[in-house]
Amino acid sequence: MLKREKPKYKKIVDAAVAVIAQNGYHQAQVSKIAKEAGVADGTIYLYFKNKEDILVSVFREKMAVFADYVKEILETDCSASDKLFKMIQNHFSVLHEDRNLAIVTQLELRQSSKELRFRINEVLKEYLALLDSLLKEGVQSGEFSQDLDTRLARQMVFGTIDETCTSWVMNDQKYGLLELAPKVHKLLLSGMKG
Repeated sequence: MLKREKPKYKKIVDAAVAVIAQNGYHQAQVSKIAKEAGVADGTIYLYFKNKEDILVSVFREKMAVFADYVKEILETDCSASDKLFKMIQNHFSVLHEDRNLAIVTQLELRQSSKELRFRINEVLKEYLALLDSLLKEGVQSGEFSQDLDTRLARQMVFGTIDETCTSWVMNDQKYGLLELAPKVHKLLLSGMKG
């Protein structure tokens, strides 16, 4: 059976994650990304305008992994509480399995320019909208408090997940991120139940 080669765009995105994680965003030269991807420097510019465009594309591609999974769990026939747990567990799992991605999303993106962070926040909106749907489902089913401020709850849920991941990365990933999923879930649920 022949092994199919990754399309160049995907190779460049994956290479960018590795290079940015190893060198930091500001030191991640396009030439280093091209070398890691096994393409000519000029090939990068066939797919991306500049390094900032690469970073936004990395975030868009990788956030799609998170968002697609949340879409799947929203379709399942289980409680909103179980869906929330699966979302937290998946978020932690994706970053645990790709430590370079964890470094890029949790550290390097925060060091980018205000304009770049704005572009990245646009990408994040779909994920947050899916989280809103999950929270509203929990309110409608009676699992979560009827007077739950879903906007504030969304900020608290995402902020807790995000800060837990950032802390894990900042501590050189010395402890199990996946083991924290049940604890984070329990803590968040205690604040949402009426």
